[in-house]
Amino acid sequence: MSAPPLVQTVDLAIAGMDCAECTRHVEQGLRAVPGVREVRVLLQAERATVTLDPAQATRDQLERAVVKAGYAVRPAVPSGIVPEVAPESRADRLGGLLSWGLLGLVAVVVLLAAVGEWVGVFDAALDRVPWWIPAAAIAIGGGSVFWGVIQAAWRRQITSHTLMTVGVLAAVAIGEWTTAAVIVFFMRFAAWLEARTTERGRQALRELAALQPVTARVRREGRELELPLAEVVIGDVVLVRPGERIPVDGTVLDGQAPVDEASITGESMPVEKAAGDAVFATSIAQAGFLQVATTGIGVDTTFGRIVRLVEEAESNKAPVQRFADRFATWYLPLILLVAGATFLLTGAVLNAVAVLVVACACAITIATPVVVLASTGQAARQGLLIKGGIALEQLARVTTVVLDKTGTVTGGRPLLTEVLALNGRSSADVLRLAATIERRSEHPVAEAVVAAAGERGLELAEPSDFAVLPGRGVLGTVGGEEWLLGNRRLLAEREIPLGDEAASEALRLEAAGATTFFLATPDQVEGVLAVSDVLRPEVLPALAELRQLGVTRLLLLTGDSERVAAAIAGELGIEYQAGLLPEEKIAVIQWLQAAGEVVMMVGDGVNDAPALTQADVGVAMGAGAAVSLEAAGVALIRNDWAMVPEAIRIGRRSVRTIRQNLGFTAAYNVIGVALAAVGILPPVWAAAAQSLPDVAIMLNSSRLLRPASRRILPPPRSVGAEPAAPIG
Repeated sequence: MSAPPLVQTVDLAIAGMDCAECTRHVEQGLRAVPGVREVRVLLQAERATVTLDPAQATRDQLERAVVKAGYAVRPAVPSGIVPEVAPESRADRLGGLLSWGLLGLVAVVVLLAAVGEWVGVFDAALDRVPWWIPAAAIAIGGGSVFWGVIQAAWRRQITSHTLMTVGVLAAVAIGEWTTAAVIVFFMRFAAWLEARTTERGRQALRELAALQPVTARVRREGRELELPLAEVVIGDVVLVRPGERIPVDGTVLDGQAPVDEASITGESMPVEKAAGDAVFATSIAQAGFLQVATTGIGVDTTFGRIVRLVEEAESNKAPVQRFADRFATWYLPLILLVAGATFLLTGAVLNAVAVLVVACACAITIATPVVVLASTGQAARQGLLIKGGIALEQLARVTTVVLDKTGTVTGGRPLLTEVLALNGRSSADVLRLAATIERRSEHPVAEAVVAAAGERGLELAEPSDFAVLPGRGVLGTVGGEEWLLGNRRLLAEREIPLGDEAASEALRLEAAGATTFFLATPDQVEGVLAVSDVLRPEVLPALAELRQLGVTRLLLLTGDSERVAAAIAGELGIEYQAGLLPEEKIAVIQWLQAAGEVVMMVGDGVNDAPALTQADVGVAMGAGAAVSLEAAGVALIRNDWAMVPEAIRIGRRSVRTIRQNLGFTAAYNVIGVALAAVGILPPVWAAAAQSLPDVAIMLNSSRLLRPASRRILPPPRSVGAEPAAPIG
């Protein structure tokens, strides 16, 4: 059996793309290269990512395809870094001002004259404009556009400017010089408007990328060196002074400081960092001095992955966006046919010109990408990473939310929740003895016991004769007396009677989902301790919000025991299935999908990655892990459950806005073309009108840059006493 072909990914930095149409031309050119498997063209990042078979395609072939499509290839830049834009030359600025000046002057005169004709004044104003003035304006102001249309025609491409160029030529052919000049003016205005919108998106990326420091202060061989970030290596010790941005991901070796992590998590309050804590690139050490062991640099940091995801959001196209792209490819030829039919049926050249001019294809192509960029950008500022249009559309359709337990609805680490003292002892005495014995153990339960004793300020002794009894507990000598701390199995092996009171209390705690263990002497049980993986406090309000948003089913899937799952699900008031392996979680999600549910899976960690991928949209808690970023359509930088219903709200707002944009554009174009075809909308006003859909779409989509107002919900009702039902 032959080996599968090798696959290679190539990044190209592309210059000259200023509209959604450009990305389609570049994508078509790259896909035509033999051996290319996948192409993603990123307008905002000015980059294309190509997956290819290196045995069939080379980087040189890709670059030639880009040039053939009419664009330029810049020198390669690292992913996550937006290329610098060369400043505009003085000659270019003067030429631009001259062309805009001439076009603007002619357009103002013509529009004033047109208005005058409607009210019965300046009847002959248009005839008094010398033909050579609009001709000069057309040549100077529209020359670059016409040349672009000629190049596109040479490559057998039809663009939105093709329609208007044909309209300009038709107007000139019948002597309507002033009309042609106005068409060129608004053609340039529409192009400027879309280029400005694109540039605003790029500027947001530049501002994001600019948060990354370009140098780092590194300690090597006893010396402090300030090095370019590209020269820092994993393991280097980076020094961070008060007020500086941390340049790398890493672990604090020494020092203590409050760190502002707003650029990563969106959290406004600083987080205290000390030895052993993780820190992230671009966060700010507000005070104190930190020594950080480097674990990630540049694009391999959490911040670098965030930039990459924001860049690539536009390439993950929702079905509605792919429909708009396909529609745009046959819309332009259709308009040419409508214009031709108008001329044949009416014999009016100006009517046909108006049809060509008023038809706005740009608005169709930008109706979805603008929304996706605005939504994902705003979500990223809140610490919510959404992977483009597919995830947004699926978020809008969610009917069922599936939850993992450990680390998702619970904190992911055991906490000591109860200490019961027997035989006249105090709970403080029981906890002190238990923590003294456990202080040498590395078990998570031991850490919970020792931490609880520390929180209560209890003074611990040093145990002697300490021993770990795997699967049963620990033992040690304190104050010359032997003590044991363990489970029922340990008590049975040592023939220590449990006693009625200890047994009944343990059953009560276990029924509530806790894990119990016992402090005992060789003769009797002296105390009962319980640890639980407790619920996150924000989960219940978030689930209440999900219900108010219309989510019809909430389901807990866990590998934990039936008893623990029933207790947690009962506290949440939701259905559950327990004792599941990762592949069994996938089977449950597939069963829900087969029943017509649109499933959101909320989980964390490596074990949840398969289920996150299977769900219609996966939400990964704690997006620092690369596997979560890869598997899920949505990633939460911080474990904030409030962001789960917020993600659904963002998805619904986005899809609603996309539909508004497309509906308005379709209705506007149909009405405009119809009015132009029957002569009600002359070419001058058609030229002015064709820019309005772009403006309307920008204004409508810009609303998504503001966070949605969230309703304040009443406190959730208590559900702990209600039995949870396992699903069938």
